[in-house]
Amino acid sequence: MTDMRTFREAVAAWVAGDSGVAARELAARLPVRTAVLLEGPSDAAAVGALAAGRGRNLAAEGVCVLPMGGAMSVGRFARLLGPPGLGLRLTGLCDEAERDHYARGLERAGAPQEGVFVCAADLEDELIRALGVTRVEEIVRAEGDQRALRTFLRQPAQRGRSPQRQLRRFLGTKKGRKIHYGRVLVEALAPDRVPAPLDGLLAVLRAPGTPSAAVEEPGPPVGARCRSQS
Repeated sequence: MTDMRTFREAVAAWVAGDSGVAARELAARLPVRTAVLLEGPSDAAAVGALAAGRGRNLAAEGVCVLPMGGAMSVGRFARLLGPPGLGLRLTGLCDEAERDHYARGLERAGAPQEGVFVCAADLEDELIRALGVTRVEEIVRAEGDQRALRTFLRQPAQRGRSPQRQLRRFLGTKKGRKIHYGRVLVEALAPDRVPAPLDGLLAVLRAPGTPSAAVEEPGPPVGARCRSQS
């Protein structure tokens, strides 16, 4: 939806120091009810692909998927979009290593942490484990990247790494590759193989009062992970 894309751009400008007038006006007009705070565009591609595969239009539901350009920005986004700012419901997905950034940013903004889910390592790792190394290699071949993968695997730095770690590293070796495979790998998932954090996020994005299928063992919310490991 073009208007939601415009809202994302207005939010990015606001975070960068703009007055925020455009973001406020768009949030009221669309309207926007929920912001999904993601580390980067590959996460957004995966969330969008899963939503589309389930027949959902997140923008039409008032959900804005926001890649922030890194977890370090979560405090600023939460402050502007959460209780101190637009008052939107905040949800999200983050890597294991970034869970503390999310927990602190949400806490300082006075926002609940239950709607943010933590991936073991990162989302690419979750997707590779869900599909299996053999299936991911088949997808890489079908996407025309087999030669690039073979060249990558011949590098001395890859010796001794597990096939799963090698694939995970490969996805980040070229600009745009993580974004492309964020979508492609999600599209290849069987319905019962969706990683729990991603499945849990889509479940909490459903509008209140809308029935949804039960989510089996969803990934723990960021706050729960932080409290249990601090």
